[in-house]
Amino acid sequence: MELSVKGQHVDVGDALRTYVEDKLEALKNKYFNRVTDASVTFSRNGHYLFRSHITFHVGHGVKVQATGENADAHAAFDEAAMRLSKQLSRYKDRLRDHHDRLEKTPESASLTAHDYLLQTEGLDLDSQDTPRENTSDHIIVAEATTAIQSMSVSEAVMRMDLADQDFMLFKNPKSDELNIVYRRPDGNIGWIDPGTEAGAPSMAGAAAANVASTARH
Repeated sequence: MELSVKGQHVDVGDALRTYVEDKLEALKNKYFNRVTDASVTFSRNGHYLFRSHITFHVGHGVKVQATGENADAHAAFDEAAMRLSKQLSRYKDRLRDHHDRLEKTPESASLTAHDYLLQTEGLDLDSQDTPRENTSDHIIVAEATTAIQSMSVSEAVMRMDLADQDFMLFKNPKSDELNIVYRRPDGNIGWIDPGTEAGAPSMAGAAAANVASTARH
C-alpha cells in the first residue's frame, strides 16, 4: 500500500508518521487487503483544533474517506481512523463481493467527463447568497478529468457513503442514463433517474428497496 502523510501548516514529525502508518496498515489487514493507496492530511481548524483527513482507495475506483478533529493531532487521527473502520466494517462483505465484478468492468462501461473547480470568493451575492444577474461568469481555477462509472443504485449509495460525499453521479445500466443519488436534509437518500418514466413503479420500487436496504445496513 502506498501511503502519503503530509501536513498543511502542521509539522508532521516521525513519531506521528509512524503512528499513522502502523494504524492504517492494521486497518488494511483487518478489513480489506486490496487497498491500493492511502493518504492522510493534517491541518488546523482554527487555533485549537487539529483536523485529520484519511482517504483509502479500495480496489477499482472505490474511495473511502473520513475526517476527525481534536485538540491533539494523534487523537484527531484516531477519530478519523475510527470512522474509517466503521465504514469498512459496514461494507466489508459487499466490497469483497463486488471486487471481481468491478475489476472486470470494461472501460467502455464508464464515461470520461471534465471536472472543473470554480472560484466563488469575491462574487457579488445578494441577500439570499445567490449570484446577482449581472455577476460575471465564474472563473475556472482548476480542471481535471473524472470517470463516471456504471453501477446499480444501491452500489452508488454505498460508494457515496464510503466516500463521505453528499451525492454520487453514475451511469445506470438499466436505463443507460446518467443518474444521481444524494443525501436529503431529512436523512433519507434521493435518487434522480431521467430514464425512469412516470407510471413505472416496478423498476423504481426495486431500486428504492435496494437503496433503503443499503442505507439501513
